[in-house]
Amino acid sequence: MIMTPRQRVFTALHKGKTDKVPFTVYEKMISQCTVERELRNRGLCIVKRVQSYKTHTPNVQVKSSHSTTLQGHQLVKTIYTTPFGDLTTLTEATDDTTWRHELMYKTPADYKAILFLIQDTIVEPNYDEVARVVTDLGEDFVVRDNFPLEPLQNLISSNYMKMEDFCIEWMEHRDEILKLYDAFVELARKIYPVVANGPLEFANYGGNVVPQIIGVENFEKYYVPNYNEAAEILHKKGKLIGTHLDADNTLIMSAVAKTKLDYIEAYDPSMSPSVKDVRRIWPDKVLWINWQSGYQLKPPKEIQKITVDLIEDAKPLEGFIIGITEDIPKDRLHQNLTAIIDGIDTVVC
Repeated sequence: MIMTPRQRVFTALHKGKTDKVPFTVYEKMISQCTVERELRNRGLCIVKRVQSYKTHTPNVQVKSSHSTTLQGHQLVKTIYTTPFGDLTTLTEATDDTTWRHELMYKTPADYKAILFLIQDTIVEPNYDEVARVVTDLGEDFVVRDNFPLEPLQNLISSNYMKMEDFCIEWMEHRDEILKLYDAFVELARKIYPVVANGPLEFANYGGNVVPQIIGVENFEKYYVPNYNEAAEILHKKGKLIGTHLDADNTLIMSAVAKTKLDYIEAYDPSMSPSVKDVRRIWPDKVLWINWQSGYQLKPPKEIQKITVDLIEDAKPLEGFIIGITEDIPKDRLHQNLTAIIDGIDTVVC
C-alpha cells in the first residue's frame, strides 16, 4: 500500500513498517512552487510547528518598537516592565534568521525581574486553532506540538541570557540561576497536561543542547528528569515526545538512552556517532536525523549516494526518518531535496 507523507511519518514514529523512508522538511525552509509540489507528490512531508497552548503575563507590561536597518532588516526592541524593574531585548530579523543583539539579563540586578516574569506566566489551551491547522493542511503535512526549551536550556537558548553570561553566572551566582530553573520547572508543569490533553499526537521538548558546555552530570541532573516527567504525562494520553539534539552528542549518548523520550530529532551523524552506531546505542528510540548540513554543497549524485548509505546504515528501517532541520543554500535547495528523495526511492523497505 502506498502511504501518504503523513502516514509514513506517523508509522515511523510508532516504529512501524513504511513503504519507504519518510522524508521531512520544516515549513519555513521551502516555499510553494512547482518543485515543492513535485517533491510533495513524491512523498516529501512538511513539518508544521505549532503550540497547543498560549501564554501571557498579566502583571508584566510588554511594549515593542520597530525600526529598520540600512540593510532593510527589521529591528525590534521590546521592554518588559515588572515590579522589579524593566527588562529589554533587541532582535534583528532577516528572511533567513534572527539575531539577538540584546537579551534580558544584563547584571545580577535583573534576577528578580526575570523571576517575576517567569512566575507571572499564565498557560491556556489553544486547541481549536491547532486542530484547524491539522484539518486545513491535510496529508502532506505533520503538525508538531512544542514545549518550551528545557528549564535550564531556556536560560541559554532563549531571550533571557547569553551563553557566556550563563557560564559565568553558573559559577558565581548559581543559587540565582537555580531559582530561575525552579521557576521554569513549575511553568513547564503547567504546560505538560495542556499538551497531553491537546489534539496533536507528538511534541518536541526543547533541544539545541551543547553537551560540551552543559556536561554529562548537569545533563543528567537538570535535563533528564524533566524529559521523563513530561514523557510520563504524555504517554498516559498516548502521545509521543522527543527532543532536538543537533550538536555533538557523544558525551550524552548513554544518558539519552536512559530517558523516556520516544524519538530524537535533528540528529546529525556527521557530528555525533554514526547512524549505524546510534541505532545500536538507542535501540528503543526513533531516529529522526537531519541530513547533514556539511554535505549540502556536494554534487547531486554524491548527495543521492550519501542518502542511500545512511539508509543502509539505519537498517532495520522501522523508526527511521530523514529530515531537513537546517537551512540549505537557496541556490541548491530544490536540487538537493530532489537528490535526497532520489536516493530514498532507490532503497526498498
